Amino acid sequence: MKKVPKLKSDRQAEEFLDQDLSGLDFSQFKPVRFEFEKKTARVNMRLPQPLLDAVKKRAISRKMPYQRFIREALERAVATRK
Repeated sequence: MKKVPKLKSDRQAEEFLDQDLSGLDFSQFKPVRFEFEKKTARVNMRLPQPLLDAVKKRAISRKMPYQRFIREALERAVATRK
């Protein structure tokens, strides 16, 4: 199976997508979540230091800023409690 090349422009991406992609190795892809909604509100809270340390450690393991990790955790909590 062929790997997907690194594309340096939108035009290259469009040209690449115009071909048969059935022989490509898609295992190299990772899910990505895009944040479209503008952030207009701020939150300030106090946390026990061990909790904040654990959050930062988990965020590092997911290769993301810890504040985004916290925001995603809040989004998941709200989405699952309908």
